[in-house]
Amino acid sequence: MPKEVFDKNYAYLPQTSLLSFEEIMQLASIFAANGVQKIRLTGGEPLLRKNIEVLIEMLAQLRTLEGKQLDLTLTTNGSLLKKKAQSLVNAGLQRVTVSLDGLDDAVFKRMNDVDFPVQDVLDGIAAAKAAGLGIHSPIKVNMVVKRGTNDDQILPMARHFKGSGVVLRFIEYMDVGSTNGWDMTEVMPSKDVVARIHAQMPLVQLDPTVLGETAERWGYADANGQHDKHAGEIGVISSVTQAFCADCNRARLSTEGKLYLCLFATQGHDLRGLLRGGSSDQAISAAIQDIWQGRRDNYSELRASGFAPKTINIKRVEMSYIGG
Repeated sequence: MPKEVFDKNYAYLPQTSLLSFEEIMQLASIFAANGVQKIRLTGGEPLLRKNIEVLIEMLAQLRTLEGKQLDLTLTTNGSLLKKKAQSLVNAGLQRVTVSLDGLDDAVFKRMNDVDFPVQDVLDGIAAAKAAGLGIHSPIKVNMVVKRGTNDDQILPMARHFKGSGVVLRFIEYMDVGSTNGWDMTEVMPSKDVVARIHAQMPLVQLDPTVLGETAERWGYADANGQHDKHAGEIGVISSVTQAFCADCNRARLSTEGKLYLCLFATQGHDLRGLLRGGSSDQAISAAIQDIWQGRRDNYSELRASGFAPKTINIKRVEMSYIGG
């Protein structure tokens, strides 16, 4: 959240505007009844939400249509992860993704405008592993690559996490919202990231694990050119150069109850109004189905084709507001 925007004078939402845990649980139950199998808590920084473990414990009780536990995961900047890792696991969290854009403190702080060191994040990842957050699925680390700012951290990050059991994923710098000053010249295509790593540590492409997976998988190769599972893998998310709108299966619920169908959306759909207006679960479910079936968001594909709408004067949802 850019400090020049979110300073001490910024008027934040009053607590009463935010969804309560009970309201989040009610909506999550409705989504699960409509076939949702995965819930990710993100932000902003979700670990700043007071008593987040209580919400996780509530969500962990939900089941899919097949009667299985939902895949319950969380994305964090890692600053509080060391302190909270064990309580998160105890509450029922299954997986975690940590955002880390470099190992050099100066580069890291320049990318994220934060006042904590890289070591705090690394300690958080270690605590998450010790608490068992890598048992069901490997801990993931997301690195947004911005050409000219942190692309010199690609190889150090790859070397650091190779063989660690942690999956490092490189994400193309995106034009989400309007506060990050996005410039296409600062985008480093995923193919260039893969080529840079492959030149030093040979890679072999791996099959996707699920339909609609956003990350392309590459495994470290052994001397025979086969995937060395002990060395692990990386992922690349090419949301700028290889848009995947057609396969997108994600919806995002904001902290005050607006449903967004795209990171580049210009408007959300008010579910809080339905909740607090006394609508039944059936009515809310029908509204969600109508919203989902009517989705037309494909900004990334339009941008790639050169037909994206001019957005200088259009306010889009911010990453710091709706999460990744």
